[in-house]
Amino acid sequence: MNHIKLFEQVGSFAENKDIAREIRLRKIIPALEKGEEIILDFENINSATQSFIHALISDLMRKYGNEVLDKISFKSCNETIQKVINIVSNYMQERE
Repeated sequence: MNHIKLFEQVGSFAENKDIAREIRLRKIIPALEKGEEIILDFENINSATQSFIHALISDLMRKYGNEVLDKISFKSCNETIQKVINIVSNYMQERE
């Protein structure tokens, strides 16, 4: 299990899509390649932009399919962040 605490890298407002891309490339993809499950921990994060979440997970869904979401847990998400994750994941699933 690979536990990624996002607050340490993004602060209380997750908006920087370049940081999201780096997290995806340097942490999430290597863990998936090893067959590990991932926890994306949003503790202490008040909000996230759609572009941040898109940069974090959409390429994973393109590369690995929608099933990749079965290997990723979203932890400590408030209602706002949950909605943004749902919007992005639903959009990506509709594209197929």
